[in-house]
Amino acid sequence: MIKSLKVTFYNLLFFLLAIIIMELIFGYWFDKNNFGPYMREHRMKKVEYSLQYEGKTFNHTYKRNYHGFRGEEISPKNIDAIIVGGSTTDERYKPEEQTITEFLNKKILQKNINLKIINAGIEGQSTLGHIFNFQVWFPKLEEFKPKYIIFYIGINDFLSPVEQLKKAKLNDGHIVNPDLKEEITDNIKSRSVFYDLLRKTKHRYYTSNKPKVIYDFDHSVELFHKNKEYRFLNYNDALKLYDINKLIKQNKEKIKYYLDNVDILYNETIKLKATPVFINQLDHEGHYNKKLFSLNYSLINHCKKKNYKCIDLASKLEGKKNYWWDGTHTTAKGSEIIADLIFPELHTHIK
Repeated sequence: MIKSLKVTFYNLLFFLLAIIIMELIFGYWFDKNNFGPYMREHRMKKVEYSLQYEGKTFNHTYKRNYHGFRGEEISPKNIDAIIVGGSTTDERYKPEEQTITEFLNKKILQKNINLKIINAGIEGQSTLGHIFNFQVWFPKLEEFKPKYIIFYIGINDFLSPVEQLKKAKLNDGHIVNPDLKEEITDNIKSRSVFYDLLRKTKHRYYTSNKPKVIYDFDHSVELFHKNKEYRFLNYNDALKLYDINKLIKQNKEKIKYYLDNVDILYNETIKLKATPVFINQLDHEGHYNKKLFSLNYSLINHCKKKNYKCIDLASKLEGKKNYWWDGTHTTAKGSEIIADLIFPELHTHIK
């Protein structure tokens, strides 16, 4: 009996030693390009969605690949352009073909331009989170040398007070788990070769049995506007309505914070030898949102002073009720219209 226990103990010990040796040899414990605790929520993800829109049902699988981008697997060295933003860029609730990114790609293809924009949107990220992408995400991608980085920004920066945004740091967009124990666990899992292989296999072959996440855009649009008359303030009318200097003064702290972040994003993009392009954005009310108007207006003026490439979507968009399903996130129609407005100017930057 004792001899049998000893044999079992030594077998178990040798097995554990073999695992440790294999981990040390083949694992990512000393790999400088390993993600460690970062990006766990945004890599190798599959979520089933069911969308009701314009009387039709669209079932789709939201995917984030091994390197953290939305969509199918692609080697970082083959990426020429990415679009960075929050949930209004990610658009996880819609099939990929109904996103701004893919409507732009369709137009690029029609112009016979050898370029595809890859979706790097992360739900909840503001410009602060985008800055951290250059610290803990993009540097980990081997041979990642995009020619263009497009920033679709504004909404997530006006939503929260400046102090709250500053405190968010890596929690902005959940780049790292805010729980220390979870962060340590994520770090171990990310560096383990066995766990990595298991996760890759699961991501490639496993289909979740979890219930689909259901969105009903038709109902959401009607519910959002129930008992309310739809109103949208366009750019020209906003210029007549507002005292611009007063608005800028009222929001000077937020504007400074925002434009400082834009400068950092510009410089980080240049370090990658890529061309940055900044695009502002609107919600369902257009320029009735004074804080967002202030950020959008200031961004374009800043771009002119700094000679940045910027696209003033906010001055072009004439909103309609069916462009947004919840006031912030666009329907397929809204995304298509936005892509239509962005592309002519974007085309001049990428051709």
